[in-house]
This record gives sequence, C-alpha cells and structure tokens, in this order.
Amino acid sequence: MYKNIYIYSILFLSFWGTVLAQETDDIGTETVTVVKPYSPTVSDAFKLKSTPNLNDSIVLQKKKINYSIFSVPVASTFTPAKGKASRVKKTPAPTLYNSYASVGLGNFNNALVDLYTSREFNRGEDLLDFGFSHHSSRGDIETTPLEADFYNTKFDVSYSKKDRDIEWGADLGLQHQLYNWYGIENGAFDDATVASIDERQNYFNAEAKAHLNLEDSFFKKGNILLRRFWDATESGENRVVIKPTIELPITEELVTINTKLDYINGNFKNASLNNTVNDGEINYSHFQAGVNPSLLILRDDLTLNLGANLVYGLDTENNDSNFYIYPAVTASYRLLDETVIAYGGLEGELKQNSYYDFVEENPYVSPTLSILPTDQQYEGYLGLKGQLLSNVSYNIKGSYTAENRRPLFLLNPQNLVRDDEKGYFYGNSFQVFYDDVKTLGIFGELNIDVNRNFTLGINAEFYDYDTETDNPAWNLPSVKGSLFMDYQIDKQWYLGANLFYVGEREDLVSTAVASTPPNLFPSTIVTLDSFFDANAHVGYRFNEQLSVFVKASNIANNDYQRWANFRVQGFQALAGVSYKFDF
Repeated sequence: MYKNIYIYSILFLSFWGTVLAQETDDIGTETVTVVKPYSPTVSDAFKLKSTPNLNDSIVLQKKKINYSIFSVPVASTFTPAKGKASRVKKTPAPTLYNSYASVGLGNFNNALVDLYTSREFNRGEDLLDFGFSHHSSRGDIETTPLEADFYNTKFDVSYSKKDRDIEWGADLGLQHQLYNWYGIENGAFDDATVASIDERQNYFNAEAKAHLNLEDSFFKKGNILLRRFWDATESGENRVVIKPTIELPITEELVTINTKLDYINGNFKNASLNNTVNDGEINYSHFQAGVNPSLLILRDDLTLNLGANLVYGLDTENNDSNFYIYPAVTASYRLLDETVIAYGGLEGELKQNSYYDFVEENPYVSPTLSILPTDQQYEGYLGLKGQLLSNVSYNIKGSYTAENRRPLFLLNPQNLVRDDEKGYFYGNSFQVFYDDVKTLGIFGELNIDVNRNFTLGINAEFYDYDTETDNPAWNLPSVKGSLFMDYQIDKQWYLGANLFYVGEREDLVSTAVASTPPNLFPSTIVTLDSFFDANAHVGYRFNEQLSVFVKASNIANNDYQRWANFRVQGFQALAGVSYKFDF
C-alpha cells in the first residue's frame, strides 16, 4: 500500500511541476506527431548454466544384460532355381577356307577340274588369287563321222590392294579352247573325203586387266583391258579398251562422265567362203572414242538419269569415219513402295564386235569373218517390277530395238572348190551375216523364295524380227525360256535343277558355185526344231570341307541341233568330289 502511495505522489508532483513550468516560461505551442511501428521483442529466457547433480540414495543402478541367439539347423529339400535371362541362339559363323579343289569324271570321257586359292597379306589389305579350271569331253556323236571333242582350260591370277581411299588391282588370264567343225551328217561324203578333213580348231587367249577405284576424288574409277586372241589358222586379234569415269556433284545432283577408248585390229589369213578362190587375207581395224555424260536426279520415289552417248567411230583399214549421237535416258518410279516399280529407258550405243566375242557365242565359226561394229540406234523399253509378296518378285518388260549391222550366224556354203588347210569349207562352219534388224520383244520373270533353303525362278522371252533384207533373222529364236531351282534339303544334302527351252530357228544351206555371186548360190532355208535341255545336280556334304556331287545334263537324251548340223551329246552324267582347305 505504501508503495502505491509513493508512486502516485511522484506522478502528482511531476504533473504539477510541468504546469508551473508552462506558466512561468511561455515558449509557444508546437504539435509533434511521432509515428513508430509496433515492434515487440522477446527477452532471453533464463537458462541453467549447469546440470544439477542428483544425489539420491533411492536411485538404483541399471543391470547390464547380454543377449545371444541359439541357432538350431532345420532340414529342408527346397533348392531355389537361379533365374537366367533369355538369349537369342547365335548361328555359328561358317569357317572360311582360302583354297578349294573339285574333280569330276563322267561318261563321254567328260572331265571337270576346278582349283582356287587366295592369300591375304598386310592384315587383309593385299589379296593374291590363283584360279585354274578345265572342262573337256572326248565322246563321239553317232550322227557324224568326225570327232566332236572339246576342251576349255583357263588359268587366272589376280592381285588387289585396298587402302582407306583407294582400291586397285590387276589380273592376268590365259585360256586354251579346242573345238571341232564336226557339222557333217553320216553319208554326206565318202570315206576318203572324211579321212582327209582336218576338223580341229584351237583358240588361244591372253589378257591383262587393271582397275582403280577412288573414294574422295572426282576421278571415280578406271578400267583397262589388253587382249591377244589367236587360233590354229594363224588368225589373230588385238584389243585395247580404256574406260575412265568422272563424277562431279553439283548442288544436290550428281553428274557422271563415262568415257571409252576402244581399239581393235586383226586379220584372217583366208578369204571368205563366199569366194571360190582363197585369194587374200581379211584385215580389219576399228577405233572408238566415246563420252557419256549423265545427270542423276533423285526425288522421293523418282530416279531419273538424263544423258547422251557421243561416239566417234573410225574404220582405220578403210579410212572411213562417222560420228554417232545416242540417247541415254533411264528412269524408275515407285508406284506402290516395293510392290510396283515402273521403269523405262531409251538407250543406244556403238557395239565393238570382235573375233573373240563371236567364238565365245559360237565356237564353230570359220576363220574367214568380216568384223564390223554394230550401230544400235536405240533400244526403248518399259517395264514393271516389284514384290508381289515378301518372298515373290516379278519383272515384266516390253522393248523395241533398232540396229544396223547386227551380226547373225549363218551356215557357210559348201565350197568344195577351196583347198584350205583346215576342213571348215564342207558346210560345217558359220559366217557372220550383217543385217539391219528391228526387234519387238516381251520379257517376263518370276522369282520365288519359298524359304531360306528353297528358291525357284522362271522366265520367258518372246521376239518378233523385221530385217532390212527380208531374210529371216538367221538363228535367232522367237521364243526362249528357262526354269531353275535350288534346294538345301538339310545340312548335308542339296540339289538344283534348270530347264532351258529354245524355239525354232532358221538357217540357210547353200553350195558355192564358181563365178556366181553369193546371193545366187543354190540354197535352201532349213528350220531347226525347238528343244528342251534339262540339267540337274545333287550333292552331299560330309563336313564343312568335304563333299561329293553328281551332275546330269541333257536328261531327256535329246539329240537336238544347237546349230545347224551340230547335234549335241545325249544324256551325260558326271560324279566328283570337292574339298576346301587352307593353303
């Protein structure tokens, strides 16, 4: 109570002093407004500075306890299986061998030999290959009194080197072929005449090739061919072909320039069999220089190649030259993805014919040929191709071709006035007849992959010919077809078959008469029958290295004529063994 009285007394005295001071000192009035936000504060709480000690005799001490586990084993037959991730079974890679040998023997004394070996150097950058092949037959043909043997032997060696931006190589090849002009029927000549005929012809070929491919260069690739071809009658031919290719990318397009230099010359020691007198040689020499620029345009589903083929041709033997301009346009368009692809083109070229090429197509030509280039003015074609199903593909094409100086094989006239060393003037050899031919053609093809181990294919061709001379297109069939099949039965057994069909052809049988032009020789047009030729092979693999095989040819045993008066051997069977190894 005294405390409160004391406080009130102090407040009263303070207020009174203030009033007295205002009355005594008049200093005026002034209003002062003070604004201050409310800022409450919290004082620090009082904290104990130390932990008090509890000293009480009643507090008991905790007893230390030790824990342990008593383990008892339990018998169990359960064993959890370990889980494994599912994996795709890998097919083991086939073992590759660098050498191969195959030998076969059959009726008609047929023989087949193939040898091949390949060696790698510098970690596969250098490759050296050797190859040897031989195919021969010494069997007789019952319809002719002459020998019908043939041999074909080849030897090849090649070397190639591949670096990062360049790849080049060189090849050397040697070949020997033996054929007989056996196209004489039994009874056509007496025994004395038959005994005097030397029907054997030998062909020899030696050639060297080289190629160069570059990656990052406008010069894309180049090829060179050097060939010497000759025969047993002292006829010979030389050929040089150089083909460089340049590629120039322009914006999004590609310009390709193919060039060609092609020179051929040769001679035959004997005159044409259309002459009754063998009075001189046949010499020929042709040179071609060609440039083929083209522009490749790619637009989504369209591929278009626009170009032209410019060729200068020179007949150096007769000092005659010509300049040719040919179209070179091709295009393709995907109508329905891979199902239907339309394609077409218009192309032409000056084809360099040669003695070597004629022999490869018909080894029974006489060494008395006229060698001229073929002026293929144009070949226009339209077609459709694609996939009917995932394992079925097709190709259909229609074409029309115009050619000047197309070579046709025509039977030589029987020219008994001649006395050449070799016996090819008895109507048992072929000449080359040049005619201007226009050809309308239709081609169809179907390929079926039944599965990975079975493939089947069939194709057919139909032609209609129109010649400038109004003669038949000698020895050209109007219908051709083929069927082939390959079947891998299991890991050991495999087989294959093919069937060829060739329609009727026409040829001319004539007799040379002295002092008479060839077009007035007594002659008769003959029609050669169409024929089938069925062939098959079957093999068994003991392991990756050793296998045996059997091949059968002309299974139907037809004695058809491939060329006029040249009948083929009947049914032929050949068995052999193949072996792969590292050498």
